[in-house]
Amino acid sequence: MRDKALALGVNGWVRNAPDGTVEAVLEGPEEAVLKIVKWAHRGPPAAVVERVDVIWEEYKGEFKTFRIIRDYEL
Repeated sequence: MRDKALALGVNGWVRNAPDGTVEAVLEGPEEAVLKIVKWAHRGPPAAVVERVDVIWEEYKGEFKTFRIIRDYEL
């Protein structure tokens, strides 16, 4: 997701949650965010995606790049 986000100019973060889900916050042009959400329905080649929940919020401009949050940062 990080590579897709950076290529599309989307900022925010992504992390693997302890329960096996993936959480992400995406911020950027709506069309670019929609492309990443569409990609998330498939995920990377080895992923098994059961569902994608999307919650839309007002743009806040709080992120300057896109990063992966590691377990030790939780």
